[in-house]
Amino acid sequence: MKVLIAEYTAVHDPALAPEGKAMVSALKKSFEACGHTIVMPSGRDFDAEISRLAPECDYGLVIAPDEYLAKYTHTLELATHNIGSDSTAIAVCASKRLSAKLLAKVGIDVPAEVSADFSGKRVIKPVKGAGSVGVRIAKDGELPGDGEMSVEYLEGEHFSVSIIGSRVVGEACGFYSGLPPVFLTINRQFCEVGDDGRFVYKGGETPVHPAREGEMIEIAKKAIETLGCQGYVGLDMIVGEKIWVVDVNPRPTMSVLGIVHVMEEEIADVLLKATVGLPPETVHYNGKIAKFDDVGGVNLE
Repeated sequence: MKVLIAEYTAVHDPALAPEGKAMVSALKKSFEACGHTIVMPSGRDFDAEISRLAPECDYGLVIAPDEYLAKYTHTLELATHNIGSDSTAIAVCASKRLSAKLLAKVGIDVPAEVSADFSGKRVIKPVKGAGSVGVRIAKDGELPGDGEMSVEYLEGEHFSVSIIGSRVVGEACGFYSGLPPVFLTINRQFCEVGDDGRFVYKGGETPVHPAREGEMIEIAKKAIETLGCQGYVGLDMIVGEKIWVVDVNPRPTMSVLGIVHVMEEEIADVLLKATVGLPPETVHYNGKIAKFDDVGGVNLE
């Protein structure tokens, strides 16, 4: 089968291109190991390339920053079977303000949005954004700019949870089976705060097993079911006094670089089974720990 992997940053966002290329490389290798042919855009008009290539493919997946992902996924799902979240769920997740409100309504802890006169430490971040780009500790009295929001600073350890949702809705909703998501890994995130107060993502390690692992997994499952996500989803969490869901990314994230080295199953096979409503009950690990950086380097222990 032919699978289109349409990754935006490689051509259109030099700052994030190393991350994008690394994720594509890991996914491409897995799909090819399963006997599939990978097709990728080559022109600069990303939307036109998806429209041109998707009809000849059996499946497709778009990887792009939050503000673009829904648009390009909609183009994809009009032409072939999308193995990621549908464009509506993506649009909801792209707004950190809206997704946080929806999660809070079902009892999931999220960072509280606060005003500039908040007495505690604050973080300013884009309402829509990818990774740690634009995320910074607020200066005294600093107001969020256009398209930004201000939230409370949270003390705790930084993790992400990688999970694959079964078919829920979308252009292929006939595959809905009602089966639950399949948990992949919990990943430790290496984050630093620079002298300018900006957060910098430096990679991570996987799998890790925090003391509150079971709670984190159940929260992740509840979150993606609440938001209607399917396919690969990465949820950023801070674990301290509470377990806060900071961000829900309805697309492959950098953690996939490590996951493909520590999971016995092929990630491509799990994705394709989930997209027709038949995800495995569980996945298995080879006993290794993968440490990965922010540009694609991976070391195994």
